[in-house]
Order: sequence, then structure tokens, then C-alpha cells
Amino acid sequence: MKIYTSLEQVAAPRAPAHVTIGNFDGVHLGHQQLFSRVVRRARREGGVSVAITFDPHPLKVLSPKGIRLISTTEQKIELIERAGVDELLIIPFTKEMAATNAEDFVDDILLRQVGMVSLVVGYDYAMGKGRAGGTEFLKQQGAAKGFVVEVVPAFYVGGKLVSSSTIRDLVAAGKMRDVRTLLGRYYQIRGEVQYGRQRGSQLLGYPTANLRILAEDLCPKQGVYVTQVIYDGTCYGGVSNIGYNPTFGEKTLVAETHIFGFKDDIYGRPLRINLLRHLREERKFNSLDELIRQIEKDIAVAHRVLAREK
Repeated sequence: MKIYTSLEQVAAPRAPAHVTIGNFDGVHLGHQQLFSRVVRRARREGGVSVAITFDPHPLKVLSPKGIRLISTTEQKIELIERAGVDELLIIPFTKEMAATNAEDFVDDILLRQVGMVSLVVGYDYAMGKGRAGGTEFLKQQGAAKGFVVEVVPAFYVGGKLVSSSTIRDLVAAGKMRDVRTLLGRYYQIRGEVQYGRQRGSQLLGYPTANLRILAEDLCPKQGVYVTQVIYDGTCYGGVSNIGYNPTFGEKTLVAETHIFGFKDDIYGRPLRINLLRHLREERKFNSLDELIRQIEKDIAVAHRVLAREK
């Protein structure tokens, strides 16, 4: 997949572009409907399939509260490429971009610069200043300017609407099996392994790999999870505690993961953690022995869950 990170990189003349556009946070099963249709259309009619998205997410620029994202830009790129899209245009989102009216966006960017001949959008998509360019506007523009517009209806799985906002709520509630159903994959957190206080190995006998969770990250419900840990191309089982470690009075939010059968030194190395199931709430223990006994129980349950998932 060819990736453009600015409009200036998109050179004319170009092959006819079959386009889908959106924020695509999470690249969930609803988004996958858009990608599959635009890829099929490009293969059937000739030309290239193009996904257009924005970085940062518009709400990070326009809303005082911002937004906590399901996926990083890195994850979004990987997942869109996996969907078979030929080209990805990531437009830097600024207040100036937000002030662009919808018709100018269609004329100057989609038609003139990208070379669009067809557009696939979700049922609730709107572009331009004040989100004035909704699906009816786009259909009118297509009829007047000679491009096809396909509006994909809402997508449901098991009676649940597949949407980024629904998935964010499920992640915050720790409902990882429901999250997986709507995403089409496990929810994943990523980061570099940080130095901790070495209590896992020295006091408890269960060494952990620690990832810092930032305030702006979408933090899953605090507690203990069954996890899959991907390191250097290999998947391991594990248990992760996401929280503040109240037994030791910590004040920093971290994900501490004990990786089964793993002893390598991976400080500073990238780690990916799939969250399979929320096991229990985080709580304060009265003694180290009590904490160790609970860890042993958590690990036993985790092995059973992982065996089923394998």
C-alpha cells in the first residue's frame, strides 16, 4: 500500500481513484465494509482504491475534551493495508482544514487532486465546515459532477450497531469479548517496556513487563486481564494488571504483564498486548502472601481461557 502523509505528495495526473473517506478509528467491522466495497469497485472498474483519513483525529483539534482513540495511527495504517486498499492518504487536520467548506473539499481535493471517480461513505458521514456535506449533499455533487456515490448502511453484529463510540464504551467497561465481536479482532494496547520497581520478580516471583498508559489513551477498565503478548513475531500467553497497584500505593497508571514462559530482557523494546477477558477488579491485598495466592489463581484461569482461544 502506498501512503501519502500530505496533499502535496499526491501528484497528478493519476489513475482513476475509487475513494472512501473517514476517521476510521479502530478500523472496525463497519469500516471494513467500506474498504471491501471500494477495493472491489476499483478491481472491477479499473483504477486504484484510495482511503482518506485525518491525523490527528478532528475532535483532538476541535473539541476541548478531545477524544480517546481505539487505535493509533500506526495500527490504523496496518489494518487498512490488511484490507487490501491500494493507497492511503493521511491529511493533516488543522483548524484551517476544518474551515474548508464541503464543496471546495470535493472540487479541490477529491476531484482535482485525488482524481476521484467514485466515493464510498458510511450512512452517517459528513464532510466540510460544520459537517455540512452529508450523504445527500454528496449524492447531489456526484450527479452534478460525474462521480458515483455509494452510501453504505449501518452495520450490525448480533443486534449491536458497530461504531467507534460503542466500542470505546465497551473498552472502558472491560467487555473485551463484545469488543472483539465488533472489531473483528482483539483490542490491543502497545508501547515500549518501561523500567518498573522490580517487585514482580524480586518480591512476588512473577516478573512483569510494564507499559505506561497516558492520560489521553483509551484506558480499558482497571483490573486483571487474560492477555496474549506479541513480542518479536511470537505470541505468548499472559496476565495483565491495568491500574495503580493499590497494594503498593502506586500513583502511576500502568499495564503490568506477566508473560508465561518468558525470561528475556526486553526493556525499551516494543510490545503488543491483546486483551482477551477481564478477570477481576484491581484491589488492595493485606499481605504479599495473599497477593501471590491470587496471582496463582489468575494464572490458572488465564491458562484455561487461552487454551480455549488457541
